Order: sequence, then structure tokens, then C-alpha cells
Amino acid sequence: MILVNTDYISGKELEMLGLVKGSTIQSKNVGRDILQSFKTIVGGELASYTEMMNEARAIATKRMVSEAKSLGADAVINVRYTSSAVMQGAAEVMAYGTAVKFI
Repeated sequence: MILVNTDYISGKELEMLGLVKGSTIQSKNVGRDILQSFKTIVGGELASYTEMMNEARAIATKRMVSEAKSLGADAVINVRYTSSAVMQGAAEVMAYGTAVKFI
């Protein structure tokens, strides 16, 4: 499956199949959340949250690709990601794009 953030794939004619998306809500455990809150005092990267968001993007992407495959897609164009806080220490990540078939 080809994933691009452009509205075309060089050298390919595309038939649009429709919008596809995948999402997940991830959170860290309370112990790690408390430890990360101490990190905000001195500054620096919150590695635990970086890891959480990377995992969430991977899951959302996998779900989007699965939906695209169910439509018979060869690729997803205009791939975008969005995230939002759902509650303290938890975030939703969504991946979305347009499923296409090569013609």
C-alpha cells in the first residue's frame, strides 16, 4: 500500500474510492504520568509521551490502511494526521486520506 501526502502519485492515473480513516485513543499509566509531570519542572522531551504518540500514529495508520484495503485500494493519497487531548494523559490520534485505485 502506497501512502502519500500529495494529491497525486507520479506516473499513475487514479480512480478515487473515498475517504478512509483510522483512529485510536492512547494513554499512559498513572505512574509514568506522575513521573512525566516532574519532567515539566526542569524542561526537556517527555519521552514517554513521544513514544505514546508514535504508537498511536502507527495504530491509526494501520487502521486507515485496513479500511483502504477493504475498498480494494492500491494507495491512499492526501494522508493527514490530527490529534486532540481527550483527557489528562490521553490523546486521540486520527489518520485520514483518500483511497485510490490505479487505472
